[in-house]
Amino acid sequence: MTRFTALLLPLLLCTATAQAAELTASVDRSRLNSGETVELTLETSDVTQFGKPDLTPLDALFEVRGTRQVNQLNTLNGDNRATTRWIITLLPKENGSVVIPPLQLGDVQSQPITVQVVESDTRENKNSLDPVFIEASLDQSSVYVQAQAILTLRIYHSVSLYDDSSLTPLQIADARIEQLGDTRTYEKDLNGVRHGVIEMRYAIYPQHSGLLTIAPQTFSATLVDTQPSQDANAQGPKPGKLMRVSSAEIPLTVKPKPLTYPIDAPWLPARSLSLSESWNPEPEHIQVGDSMTRSLTLKVEGLASSQLPVLPATDVNGLRRYPDQPVLSNQSTDRGIVGSREEREALVPSRSGTIDLPTVDVVWWNTFEDHLEHSSLPARTLQVANNPSLQVDTPAGNLQPSVVDNDVLWWWKLSTLILACTTLLGFGLWWRARWQPAVHRAAQTGPSPRTLMDDIKRASQANDPQATRQALDAWARQQPETLADMAARFVPLSDALDGLNGALYSETGQHWQGEDLWRAIRTIPAAERVQDPVGDSGLPPLYPK
Repeated sequence: MTRFTALLLPLLLCTATAQAAELTASVDRSRLNSGETVELTLETSDVTQFGKPDLTPLDALFEVRGTRQVNQLNTLNGDNRATTRWIITLLPKENGSVVIPPLQLGDVQSQPITVQVVESDTRENKNSLDPVFIEASLDQSSVYVQAQAILTLRIYHSVSLYDDSSLTPLQIADARIEQLGDTRTYEKDLNGVRHGVIEMRYAIYPQHSGLLTIAPQTFSATLVDTQPSQDANAQGPKPGKLMRVSSAEIPLTVKPKPLTYPIDAPWLPARSLSLSESWNPEPEHIQVGDSMTRSLTLKVEGLASSQLPVLPATDVNGLRRYPDQPVLSNQSTDRGIVGSREEREALVPSRSGTIDLPTVDVVWWNTFEDHLEHSSLPARTLQVANNPSLQVDTPAGNLQPSVVDNDVLWWWKLSTLILACTTLLGFGLWWRARWQPAVHRAAQTGPSPRTLMDDIKRASQANDPQATRQALDAWARQQPETLADMAARFVPLSDALDGLNGALYSETGQHWQGEDLWRAIRTIPAAERVQDPVGDSGLPPLYPK
């Protein structure tokens, strides 16, 4: 048994090593023009592998231009991981869909990769005689406003350049610019001459309709002095010379938003759009109080994540909603930017029964087929069951004591309420007594003259003849002389009373103005007015006579 275990252990170790080891293949781009090279990268983390991959299967479809090996040692969480990479420069021999076959390294094999080789445009050969030239191109001549246009800048050089090369920053007025990936370098044969290519790609989003002009881009670099020439009259560029080349100016037509697009919907011009949802856990067997996470993901080809709108919230009666921060991401592809927006929200049912979730609909404009489209998620119905853990059962034997306790509690509440009311009443009476005068003045019969004067003032200023007459009669009854006597000795009062009587007994009463009467009452001579025996302060005199 011990001998069998000793033989089995190395076999298991070899099997585990073979399962962990793998040879991963990748390319720097999957679409290229004829005559251009592509870089194939083979990577393995198996430290037991020696030698290099067998490149013989590549000879049928590719020309191997160069191979270099890179060894790396990475440390992650205290673990050391060694990787080995082989970077192979390939020149396709055919156009169309070309498959890079699997390559063998020991016992492991890489996966096949398909690349698209497109026929080169003949226009690019016109500058092929120049040692350095720059080419700029757009993927389309016209786009909708805020839609994506891809600008590709390629710098060709048939001579070696120093690392001091530079390109003017791309700046376009009224447009957003996003660089697509890193700068690519590869080789291309033009008229039998091998050129190095430096490629940069940008996504341009015009913000206004009309004609947009992309200004020429200038590239500058210094030529490498590899073979100093002895002939001063030698033709061609001089080594060590600083060269500057510029691209052509490119016009771009920007179309406005179509009239058929809904006014209340956010403008989304895209090549393709997908809307999806996911649940964690799946809402198949949910109960009241259970928490679910719903994720809505909007993925758009041709727009950055910052241009994507907010998705409709799950605002439904019976569900408590707790939203999370949206997750935005961008991915660069051969056809531009693919932006995605993921919105997560925790949903907790607050009641049992049926809860209907509405349809989620996104309106967008298909720029590839040039028409309006809708992408939607269908409506969904949730069946929520009761949660036994949230229900409290009352034992049958405790029913009568509970009723008795409730009756006793009711009497206590009533007695407490009566005590509180009596306490507040006593406090109110005490507070009122604190502000009463120590010596009471003689009681008056009826309202005071000051109050009656205020009644006359309010009624006359309100131009109400009926109310003014009643207040005037009440005031006159407390005067030492009659109203007729006062009118006989004071002409303004007599005139004002004639106007009041005329208003009371004629149809012009609604136009009566009481200001004259109030002025006459206030200006009766002081000797004839009735004075308040207690004065204005409401207190008896300090030293009565």
